[in-house]
Amino acid sequence: MAEEEAVSLSSIAKSQCLQTKEFEKQYKEHISGFREWSLFDHADRYMLFPQNIGKHLSIDEVSLSNGELYTVITNKSAKGKKGAIVAMIHGTKACEIAPILRKIPLNLRKIVKEITLDMAHSMELIIKEAFPNADKVTDRFHVQKVVSEAVQEIRIDIRKRIIKEENEYVKWHRKNRIKFRPFTYENGDTKK
Repeated sequence: MAEEEAVSLSSIAKSQCLQTKEFEKQYKEHISGFREWSLFDHADRYMLFPQNIGKHLSIDEVSLSNGELYTVITNKSAKGKKGAIVAMIHGTKACEIAPILRKIPLNLRKIVKEITLDMAHSMELIIKEAFPNADKVTDRFHVQKVVSEAVQEIRIDIRKRIIKEENEYVKWHRKNRIKFRPFTYENGDTKK
């Protein structure tokens, strides 16, 4: 009896799953208007929303799936909510992105006064070609990252020199049969 109920419940679940898939298909193909969407013919390559342009934009690349890169331009005043996306374009090459952005009327592109970007050269070229009045501002995350990496390199270099110097002192002390005691600061730390 329990097996019959389990088989019955399993067939009900399968039936409901098939109905759900059929509804999804009907919604996409007929109800939603997806096929009549004005961006349908090029949405896989780019989407432009010129109505979302503002004075302060951000540009960056993002990987959505399988390592495919997209260039995304957002309006900062929307704060990531509705109306934030100005453009989403497949790829990151300036020679491919800028012509698509030039489809936005020049009078709208001239509204842009400032664009925040990372340090990628292609992003600078895109801004230069597509947004003639915009000042480029490197975002603080990338500036902090570069500074932090530079400080780390200097710290590692100094540490290597100090270790080499100390090793030479140790050798000299061993050669002269003197016990080596490294210089110690007031707080107990050594140069290393």
